[in-house]
Parts: sequence; C-alpha cells; structure tokens
Amino acid sequence: QVQLVESGGGLVQAGDSLTLSCEASERTFSRYAVSWFRQAPGREREFVAGINWSGGITYYADSVKGRFTISRDAAKNTVYLQMNSLKSEDTAVYYCATTLYSDLLVINAYDNWGQGTQVTVSS
Repeated sequence: QVQLVESGGGLVQAGDSLTLSCEASERTFSRYAVSWFRQAPGREREFVAGINWSGGITYYADSVKGRFTISRDAAKNTVYLQMNSLKSEDTAVYYCATTLYSDLLVINAYDNWGQGTQVTVSS
C-alpha cells in the first residue's frame, strides 16, 4: 500500500497559478502511473491529468490542456501539478492516485488515493 499526501492547495484569484504536490511513502511509487483527479461539490470525480511510470507520457483533460502541467520527480517520490491561468471552474478538491493499469481514464483501476487538497479560485 502506497500512502499519498497532497499539498499546495489554497485560495487564489482567477488567472493565478498554483502547484500541487503528491508525495508518496514508498519507493515502489516509481512503478506506478499517477493521475490527478478533482471533485467539485455536487459533481462526480473527474480525471484532470496523468503521467506514466517513467514520466515520458502525459495525458490531460481537454478542460485543462495548455494550462496545467503534470510532472514527476523520482528522487523525491513526488508528482506535481502546475496549474496556470486558473478559472473559477477549477475550484474543487484535488486528489492524486496511483494505478498499474495502462488506461489512466479507468477510475476503478486506481488503488491508492490521497486525502485531497482544496483549490478555490475566486472570480
């Protein structure tokens, strides 16, 4: 079991930037693909961005493409989500999760989840 801890959330204004971090407790973290999901009140959890085990392949939801960047630092056991040009519709609790499955959009294939970090964007 890999424990994940998200950090970096906060209250910002539209147009601002934030960087979220997802730190893992185990070195085996490097074997996993990692994705960020978000969930706004009254809405289903949705995929935001994902990165494969090596960091060489990334995926983004259309709603964040061009604004968000996912990356990973194997030495720090950490995955980052750089969020630029934030919009009010980006307001949500953001979660990171790990999977060994190749299709990162299959939410049921994620086996480790963090506790989430709140991002609030005021307009």
